[in-house]
Amino acid sequence: MFYDMPSIYKNAFQFLSATGQLGDGKDQKSDPTETAKNIKDFGMIEVVNSQDPANYIQTINIIGQIEGHGVASPQTKSTKYEHVIPQLIAMEQNPNVRGVLITLNTLGGDVEAGLAIAEMINSLSMPTVSLVLGGSHSIGVPLATASDYAFITPSATMILHPIRMNGLIIGVPQTFDYFKKMQERINDFIVRTSSIKNDVLDKLLQQTGDLLNDMGTILIGQEAVDVGLIEEVGGITDALKKLNSMIKDKEKENKSIEENK
Repeated sequence: MFYDMPSIYKNAFQFLSATGQLGDGKDQKSDPTETAKNIKDFGMIEVVNSQDPANYIQTINIIGQIEGHGVASPQTKSTKYEHVIPQLIAMEQNPNVRGVLITLNTLGGDVEAGLAIAEMINSLSMPTVSLVLGGSHSIGVPLATASDYAFITPSATMILHPIRMNGLIIGVPQTFDYFKKMQERINDFIVRTSSIKNDVLDKLLQQTGDLLNDMGTILIGQEAVDVGLIEEVGGITDALKKLNSMIKDKEKENKSIEENK
């Protein structure tokens, strides 16, 4: 049955099978060993469980380096897109999941993987809220703005800078055209999913006085709100309160649509 499936759906199917979400619907009791494994592998107490309506809010933790097609070193904490994307697919397909909280403390990483996760978060049908904790830098910026509503703690930081590339770089005009197009993709997403203006974003990216031996800007707490990247300064209580409010509003909207049919 896998032959006609795109690879991302194969991975999602295998992920759901491995976590028991394609079972017979019978009640499943929590196993302490399984809980510990979920925390270690996915940063979650419980991977999406379609049989438990109490888990109506699910969490995605984006930490360390965003790992892309290459594997990060064993000493580096990382968020793997092959873990996160199947989780998001499972949440979208689970009728018991009514909201998603995304917590971020990331230094950035692979641009393609980061944008893929950000687009997935942005396309979820249920309300989403993000919370920037220690920091959300580089490609972590669009990951923070991808949700419906974003919070940042007072001491958290966000670093915006132009993209860079590791490895072999060919010194031809096409290389710089590629860099420009990649930067435009990131900028377009940030502008589309936040309140920041394109000219303000460009100015922050081209700043030369904030970062040592680099271009870009460091925004701390309220500063990220002031430029329009983040909606509000707050913590976990504020984020959960807002998400629950959005869930109630969404349910009222759906009920109204049903009644008018």
